[in-house]
Amino acid sequence: MVREIHEMASRDAVKRAEQLVERAMKGNDASHDAAHVWRVRDLALSLAREEGLSSNHHSMEIVELAALLHDIGDYKYLRDPSEEKLVENFLEEEGIEDSKKIKILNIIKGMGFKDELSGLGNHEFSPEFGVVQDADRLDAIGAIGIARCFTFGGNRNRVLHDPAIQPRLDLSKEQYMKKEEQTTVNHFHEKLLKLKDLMKTKAGQRRAEKRHKFMEEFLKEFYEEWDGRA
Repeated sequence: MVREIHEMASRDAVKRAEQLVERAMKGNDASHDAAHVWRVRDLALSLAREEGLSSNHHSMEIVELAALLHDIGDYKYLRDPSEEKLVENFLEEEGIEDSKKIKILNIIKGMGFKDELSGLGNHEFSPEFGVVQDADRLDAIGAIGIARCFTFGGNRNRVLHDPAIQPRLDLSKEQYMKKEEQTTVNHFHEKLLKLKDLMKTKAGQRRAEKRHKFMEEFLKEFYEEWDGRA
C-alpha cells in the first residue's frame, strides 16, 4: 500500500514536471524544445533498463525527473535570472526527499559539455547520471543531432560553412560559451564528433556508434557537395 501511494505521488510529480517543461521551454527553437526533452526522457529510461536500473523504483524516478528537468534554465536560453531557480523550486514544492533532490540537481548541474572541457566533468558518477547524460548526448548526434545542429545554427544566424574558418579543436570552457563568429559545420568537429567517446554507459556507447557513423557519412557528402564534387 505504501509503495502504491509513493508510486502515485511519483507519477504526479512527473506529470507536473512535464507541464513545467511545456511552460518553461515554450518559445525555444526546435533544437531545445519540449520534443527534445521527451526524446531524452525516453532514451534515458531505455538506457536505464539496459543498464539494469529498472528493478530500483527510486533510481528510475531520479532518471526520469532529471531527464525531464535537465534543460530548464539552460544558459543559452535564459530570459530572466529567476529561471535558474525553477528546477530547485519545483523539487521543493513537490516535496521530493532531500537525498533524491540532491541527486537530481547534481545530475543536471554536471551534464554539460562545457564542464567536461573545464575538467569538471563527473569522473565519479552515479549510474543515474550516466544514463541521463548519455541520453542527452545521443540526442545531439545522428540524424536528430544533425537536424538540431542546423536548427540552432539557423536560429543564431550562423553561416553553414566557411572553409576559411577553422574549427577550434582544443576548446576551453570560456571559448565554448563565447558567442563568437563560428560556423554550424565546425560545431560537428568542436563537439558532436567527440561525444561518442564520452559516453558513460555500455548501452550509450552501443547506440552512439551508429549515430556517429551517420554523422561522418553526412559530413563527407556535405564537403563533396560544397566543393561541387558530388
